Amino acid sequence: MFAGKTTRLIERVREAEASGRRTVVVKSAVDTRYAVDHVVTHDGVRVLCVPLSRLGDLRAALGEAEYAATQVVAVDEAQFIGDLREAVVQATEADGKTLFVAGLSGDFRRDNFGQISQLLALADNVEKLSGRCTFCEQQGRRSPSHFTLRIAASTQQELVGGAEAYAPVCREHYVQLSRVREHGAPTGDTTEAEEEPAQQAAA
Repeated sequence: MFAGKTTRLIERVREAEASGRRTVVVKSAVDTRYAVDHVVTHDGVRVLCVPLSRLGDLRAALGEAEYAATQVVAVDEAQFIGDLREAVVQATEADGKTLFVAGLSGDFRRDNFGQISQLLALADNVEKLSGRCTFCEQQGRRSPSHFTLRIAASTQQELVGGAEAYAPVCREHYVQLSRVREHGAPTGDTTEAEEEPAQQAAA
């Protein structure tokens, strides 16, 4: 989180629109943090969108004529979209759309989150983004944040939130602070693991 996924997605949308391509933005209906019908970056940039639980419902939401005229579909918070893989294949390979898909590749436990990882084998291009580690910056250092540390008490996988619930962290701080939270004592050990950066896939 806090890696600029939504900002980058909006940039891609504006590039498509500037080239004359008809574009629609979709986000998961679960995400109502800033607005119900807008995609909103953490610094307040807003773009009108269609909130959906299933991407396959976009045709019905837009209507046949509008869907047929749409050339580019941009999807934000895609980890919450239940039919993501199936709908992306349908939209790109059957309906001829270009899709920009932004979401988290892993959850706060560094496990798979939704169907994002299933798009890697389908995508024409994958762009991984990272922010800055919150705790390194507090220490006067600048380190990329490849992981998300949950600071809220909830342990459920789907918890929509911002800085009150999550912090972007480097590997060192993820390992140390996760163990402090789980076991009550820090450790200097580090382990090899797959990084779970914020991820954006374009199909």
